[in-house]
Amino acid sequence: MHCRPQPCHVQDLDALDRRLIDSYQRGLPVCPRPFARIAERLGAAEDEVIARLERLQARGVLSRVGPVFDHARAGASLLAAVAVPEAERDAFAELINAAPGVNHNYAREHDYNLWFVMTAPDASALDARLDTLEARLGVPILRLPMLESFHIDLAFPIPWAELERT
Repeated sequence: MHCRPQPCHVQDLDALDRRLIDSYQRGLPVCPRPFARIAERLGAAEDEVIARLERLQARGVLSRVGPVFDHARAGASLLAAVAVPEAERDAFAELINAAPGVNHNYAREHDYNLWFVMTAPDASALDARLDTLEARLGVPILRLPMLESFHIDLAFPIPWAELERT
């Protein structure tokens, strides 16, 4: 099922939504039941935390839920890009998003107008995934392996009071 994000106003987020967002921009538990651990820490039920995360993601408040870790310790990955007709960009993006190991798919104003990161357990699996996706898309994939690693902390405090005034 594919859902388009619905508009969301900060006033629509209750205290638990805000605590969930503020508390887990970093430090998502890496364990067999991470949402149970989050729920325990927030004083909520596991199924409620999962439902809230799904709702926040469907509404476009969250773009991704998952841990951030050193990719080099977890297998192979690379940045990739494709040049697709602008009128068909969304359809190509859906095909890319459906491929195993794809994350961070985004549009750019460039000849290569869809960029994404693909991961796999190892380099040969990564090549196979990219080859399969390339055949499915029918356009060449520009493969840009990482030469140097940088970590950018994307967590930031949310100024809830200021946002409510806008």
